[in-house]
Amino acid sequence: MEKAKIRNIAIIAHVDHGKTSLVNELLKQGNVFRDNQAVVDRVMDSNALERERGITILSKNASCVYDGFKINIVDTPGHADFGGEVERVLKMVDGALLVVDAFEGPMPQTRFVLERALALGLKIIVVVNKIDRPDARLKEVVDEILELFLDLDASEDQLNSPFVFASAREGVASKNITERGRNMQPLFQTIIEHIPAPAGDENAPFKMLVSSAEHNDYVGKLAVGKVGSGSVSVGDSVVLTNYHDDTKSVKSKVVSIFTYEGIKRVNTETASIGDIICVSGIEGVMIGDTVCAESDLTPIEFVKIAEPSVEMTFMVNDSPLAGKEGKYVTSRHLRDRLYKEAVKDLSLRVSDGATADSFVVCGRGEMHLSILIETMRRAGYEFAVSMPKVLIKTINGVKHEPIDRVFIDVPEACVGTIMSKMGTRKGELIDMTPHGSRIKMNFKVPARGMFGYQSELMTDTKGEGVMSSVFDGYEPYKGEINRRDFGSLVAHEAGDSIVYGLFNAQERGTLFIGAGVPVYAGMVVGMNPRGDDIVVNVCKRKHLTNTRSSSSDEALRLITPMRMTLEDCIEFLADDEILEVTPKSLRIRKRLLDATARMRERAKMLGLGKHANE
Repeated sequence: MEKAKIRNIAIIAHVDHGKTSLVNELLKQGNVFRDNQAVVDRVMDSNALERERGITILSKNASCVYDGFKINIVDTPGHADFGGEVERVLKMVDGALLVVDAFEGPMPQTRFVLERALALGLKIIVVVNKIDRPDARLKEVVDEILELFLDLDASEDQLNSPFVFASAREGVASKNITERGRNMQPLFQTIIEHIPAPAGDENAPFKMLVSSAEHNDYVGKLAVGKVGSGSVSVGDSVVLTNYHDDTKSVKSKVVSIFTYEGIKRVNTETASIGDIICVSGIEGVMIGDTVCAESDLTPIEFVKIAEPSVEMTFMVNDSPLAGKEGKYVTSRHLRDRLYKEAVKDLSLRVSDGATADSFVVCGRGEMHLSILIETMRRAGYEFAVSMPKVLIKTINGVKHEPIDRVFIDVPEACVGTIMSKMGTRKGELIDMTPHGSRIKMNFKVPARGMFGYQSELMTDTKGEGVMSSVFDGYEPYKGEINRRDFGSLVAHEAGDSIVYGLFNAQERGTLFIGAGVPVYAGMVVGMNPRGDDIVVNVCKRKHLTNTRSSSSDEALRLITPMRMTLEDCIEFLADDEILEVTPKSLRIRKRLLDATARMRERAKMLGLGKHANE
C-alpha cells in the first residue's frame, strides 16, 4: 500500500480505561472478522495471564482497513509497572489515541504516557471513553484533560487535538459531546484526517528501528519495527547497528518478512516506508537496534527507557522440600531464563548476586516482578525470592529514594482511615477532590511505604477503594517506615500438618494451611496479629490414653485457612523471610530455618553482643 494511505497509531491510557475494548471494536468495524465469526472480548489480550487478570501486559500489533486506508494499531499496557512497553513502541507510530475514562478523568498513567507522546511530537486524538456510564462527567473530564495538556507544556498544535466521545462497549463514537453516535465511523475519520502519513524518503537506503524482539519456534528471532526509510525485500543483505553502541555492526540476510493483516501475521516479499513489519534471519537482534542497508550504516536514535525502582533477589530453592515439584531447579536454568527476560523487557535489569546461585532483578514495581515470577513458575521453574526493596540513590552526597504519585478513590466515610494509614507511610497529601459521595485523594508517598498496602486498602474500605500509582521521581530519604505491624506463625518441626496441632495454633493467629500439608521447621504457616513471630507445632498429635482416643479429634473445628496469592505472599514477606516458588506451591519461610539460629541473629541485631548465645 502506498505511503499516503497508511496510518500508524498507538492506543495509550491508564489501566482499565478501555484501550483493548476500543481496539476490539475498531477491528470489528474495520472488517477484520467475518460477519458470522465469533469474536471473544479483548481479542488482543491473547496471553493467559492477561485474560485471567483483565489487564494488558505486552504491547501487540494489529491492523484494519477503512475507506482504502490501512490503519496499523499498537495496543499498549495501561499499568504503570509496564510503562516500558509503552515507551519502546511510541517510536513506531505517528500518532496516538489517548483514551480517558468519562468518569475517572486523567489518572497517573495518563499523565505518564501523554508526556512521552508529546515529547516525541506525536499527533494526539483524545478519546473520552465509557460515555454510557450513568456517572459520566464529560464536560469536567474535557476540562481536566486540557489542564493536563497545559501542565505538560503542550504546543499550540497539540492543545488543539480533536476530541472524540465513545463507548467501546456499545461500539459507537461521536465528535459532538451531546450526540451518542451510531458506529465508530467518526473515530476512523478523525484518525485518517488528523494522524499524518509516515514521514521519510522512499528512495533512501532501508532503515528500521527495532521496537520489539520476539522468538518463533519455526523461524527463530523476529525483529519488529516500522520501516523508517526506503524498502526491504526477502534476501536483502542488511547490517545491525545501535545508536548507543558504536562498535555494533553485524551483517545478516533477511530470510522472511511478515506484515499485519488484522491480528494475524502474513508473509510478504517486500515492505516499504511506513509499514510495521516482522523480519527474521537477523542474528543477535535486540530492542533498540537499527536494521539498515549496507550503503548507509547511520543508526536511528532510540528513546531512553525509564530506570527501574524496585529490586528482588532470585535464588536457587534450598528448602527441605526443594526439587520435588519443579522442572528447572538449578542456578544455570535460573540464570539463562532471567537474562533472556531482560533482553525482551527493557524495564528489567538482571545482575549476578552476592552468591553463585542468586541474581538481583530490578523492575518497575511489585506487579512487574510478580508477573515475571508467575510466568516462570508456569513454565516449570522452581526458585526462591526475597522481599522487594526500593533502589536507593546517592545524589550530591544525600540519600534519595523513589517516590510514587498515588491516587486513592474511596467513600467519604473512609477518608480518616486512609489519611492515618498514609501518614504512617510518610505520605504527603497533594490535593483532595470530592466526586459525589466519594473522595479522590492525591498523595506523594515513598515507594517502599506502598508495599503490601493494596490488600490493606481493600480491608479498610470494605472492597470499595480504588488505588493507582505511578513513579514520580527521587526525593531525599524520608526516614524509617514500619512496613508491617504483624508477625509470623512459624512451624516448629517437619512433617504433615495435623488437625490437633492446627486447632491449637489457630488460637495464636490466622493460618495459611489446612490439614495434611507437608511443612518443615522454619516454614511460615500463618500470621500473628500481635506483632511478634511465634513458633507453633502444627504437626502435634494428641497422646492416646485409656480414656482418650484419636476419634475425638472429629469434634475439633478448624477455621478456614487464608489462601495466599502470589501478590499476597510478596506483600507479606519480612526482611528475614523468603518466598519459595514452585509450579504447584507457594511457601513462605524464614531465611534461617533453625529457631535457635534465628534468636541468635535477632540478638546480634539488637546489639546484645556476648549475651546473644544465651
